[in-house]
Amino acid sequence: MISSIQNVGLGLRSPHIETILATEPNVPWFELLTDNWLDASGIDGFLLDKITEQYPVTLHGVGMNLGGLDPLNLDYLSKVKALAVRCEANWLSDHLSFSAVQGNQLHDLAPLPYTEESLQHMVVRIQQAQDVLGQALVVENISAYLAYEHTTINEADFLNALAHETQCEILLDVNNLYVNQKNLDQNAVEFLNALNHSVVKEIHLGGYTDKGDYFLDAHNNPVSEPVWSLYELAIQKFKGIPTLIEWDNDLPDFNVLLQEQQKAMAIMSKTSEKPIFA
Repeated sequence: MISSIQNVGLGLRSPHIETILATEPNVPWFELLTDNWLDASGIDGFLLDKITEQYPVTLHGVGMNLGGLDPLNLDYLSKVKALAVRCEANWLSDHLSFSAVQGNQLHDLAPLPYTEESLQHMVVRIQQAQDVLGQALVVENISAYLAYEHTTINEADFLNALAHETQCEILLDVNNLYVNQKNLDQNAVEFLNALNHSVVKEIHLGGYTDKGDYFLDAHNNPVSEPVWSLYELAIQKFKGIPTLIEWDNDLPDFNVLLQEQQKAMAIMSKTSEKPIFA
């Protein structure tokens, strides 16, 4: 099995696995949704093992509840660790958010206030999770539909500080930046300028749904043209950072994902010789 993650990969979704195994597409790597494979056995276990024999993979989860107040779920983390060992995952990622309160799942990723108090809370939680997992985490910026009035630290600086204090790395979701620019009146380019080059491990690209008054981060459409433009700026700064195409809902034919991958590869190639912007 290839051991390196580079260029543009795809999110692995179950309806496409048969096509992937039959055609062996030239995809550098796949990202698996951690929570879908924790207890993989029978045919699911067989398919998991076949994919990970042929392609390098990463794991991307939603269940760590890193920003929550409930104690970390050690049983869950142990299962994640075992899955990572089973498929030789190159890294593990989750989100800068909370997803459960007093044991009740929110079925969404809720944003944090960006304050010194929440930063120190996240530092402790990530260090605890990393101790259990035996490796550094990769933490993703999320899309949001509200912001907290008492936020005192901008999000990019929050992520810079979090990575510095925990040695975690950042999964930069460019679509989420654009969604937040619409929903929260934020400036996505300023975010890119403020985020330290050294902390970024991976980039995500996906499609949103335009609901009129807001954008819904539904991962059910092609990457939009404004997000492609923002990605071009991002990849200029974060040269050599692997990129992942996400598509979770209303799944198209696998060839559509390959077209998105090739578009990202073209942008990555075009910007490879351009100077890094400030």
